[in-house]
Amino acid sequence: MGSLYLSDILRRNNLEPAKIKLLRHSKNHSRFKKCYDAGCMDIYQRIQNKGFFDKFDYVLSFVSEPGTSAKFVGCYSIGLGEPINNSMMPKDFPVPEMFIEDSYYYDLQPTELLGDLRERLIIDWGKSAVSWHQKATNEKAVLAIQANPKTAFTGYENVVLSFNELKDIIMDKTLYENWHTALSSIYAIYLITDVSTGRHYIGSAYGKGGLLGRWEQYVKTWHGNNNGMKEVLNIDPEGYKNFQFSIMQILPKTVTEDEVIQIENLYKKKLGSKLLGLNKN
Repeated sequence: MGSLYLSDILRRNNLEPAKIKLLRHSKNHSRFKKCYDAGCMDIYQRIQNKGFFDKFDYVLSFVSEPGTSAKFVGCYSIGLGEPINNSMMPKDFPVPEMFIEDSYYYDLQPTELLGDLRERLIIDWGKSAVSWHQKATNEKAVLAIQANPKTAFTGYENVVLSFNELKDIIMDKTLYENWHTALSSIYAIYLITDVSTGRHYIGSAYGKGGLLGRWEQYVKTWHGNNNGMKEVLNIDPEGYKNFQFSIMQILPKTVTEDEVIQIENLYKKKLGSKLLGLNKN
């Protein structure tokens, strides 16, 4: 017997299991696989028999995983259905014969309900995996809730952050603990790009707090006391929203301040950030 069930999650989110339909789409099903690979899953699941969604308010969609497990991919509100006809078919739909069969086309609208669990929640569909649609009153054990990829630190070379993403990281030490540990443990040469213009700013981080401490100043001030970035904000006070942060080179904390500045100046020369970018010195 499991310790956590899908019904527990539903009730915690004020969702009544009796009003929810569960779908488990199989990647072994040729029609679904074609639609899934083409990004047409939402259209695919709208096509059902008349009355298929009667008495339900929402549908939770899952995609098959190994064995009888299934990954949650979205919650949809259920609207009205109407007899299908060929004029409803989106352009380049990979299984056009579905639009000439005796079926109904339902209005399923994606919602943000359980959005934090999308692509993360794994349940056990149970022994009756052949029954691809069921009521949510059938108990489904939760097998795993995977780490949120948005909060995982995946390596310095992969760091490319918008201003708002950086702000979230700086402001939430608990959720982004691994980011705080990684960024505070290094010195670095970093790049800020104004994505609205393509202009670059090369900066360096050394001293207390490492790269985390330096980037924290941008979140607090929007410009990090850089004159070139201040000029951007004088023209457009919300221009900081266009700043993108990335790492050019990580440096050990054993390097001297003079060594860091020497490397920083080399990057400024390579990118022309003094001539064409946002560096003023």
